[in-house]
Amino acid sequence: ARPEPVSPYLSLGWGDPPDPEKVMAATGVRWFTLAFVLSKGDCTPRWDGTRPLSGGRDERVIDAVRTAGGDVVASFGGGLGHKLESSCSSARSLAAAYQKVIDAYGLSAIDVDLEMQAYRDPQVRARTIGALRRVAAANPGLRLYVTLPSGPEGPDAKLIGWAADDGLEPDVWTIMPFAFGEAGWGRDMGRLTVQAADGLRKRLQEAYGYDTAEAYRHAGVSTMAGITGHGEVVTVRDFRALVDYAGRTGLGRLSFWSVNRDRKCPDDRYPSDDTCSGVGQHDWAYTRVLAGYDGS
Repeated sequence: ARPEPVSPYLSLGWGDPPDPEKVMAATGVRWFTLAFVLSKGDCTPRWDGTRPLSGGRDERVIDAVRTAGGDVVASFGGGLGHKLESSCSSARSLAAAYQKVIDAYGLSAIDVDLEMQAYRDPQVRARTIGALRRVAAANPGLRLYVTLPSGPEGPDAKLIGWAADDGLEPDVWTIMPFAFGEAGWGRDMGRLTVQAADGLRKRLQEAYGYDTAEAYRHAGVSTMAGITGHGEVVTVRDFRALVDYAGRTGLGRLSFWSVNRDRKCPDDRYPSDDTCSGVGQHDWAYTRVLAGYDGS
């Protein structure tokens, strides 16, 4: 199936995982980005670094989502754990690890979420770019998402520039426009998200020579539901502003962290280990808003 532009993150090993079929029925969302494929410090892909690709809960959930008319994107990396991008020794071995996951589920899209050391280390970045070039060449039609941190004015231009210079052209570069520190405290996160996405669009035009419409099609946003780890508050209203902006510009991907968080905390307890948002809301309200975007 051709990947849809909306695919919120869902963790099956953390944050009291909800039943994705119930979320699909309640919201209209059809795709999920499953987080995360990691390793045990070697170059063998495992869900959360511990669970095998076949025979476990992850495979059962993928089958169930597909039976319900949806599909999944596998996401590699994230903020915690042993990253394949760091523990595989070469672009070739990293590409082989990606390929194992693609083949295990017959995937039509993957996401590489570069954070922390995997984003900062020049060797790891070069290895990842090289591996993704191999994967793109070996899998015509595979949609390739690269997700990276962002400041309020957009992402750092270096990684995008290096990828472009090296001949890697992901289908969508996705920014995470939060964790701004003091710059986000008490601010309108909907407005800051749009500002950061415009910055991404400019970086893509500079690196790839896209026109404005092409740059937006290659741009995506993955934000966060509720109270972030840096004390910012992203509301359902902010998600509506993002969907309005995506509708005007034709963004290639919308996502967020995470479906696990998309519910009210019991007794308003927060922090919550990603089991709820920390704000007053109806269950799945954030997902429902994003599901209204069809990519046009």
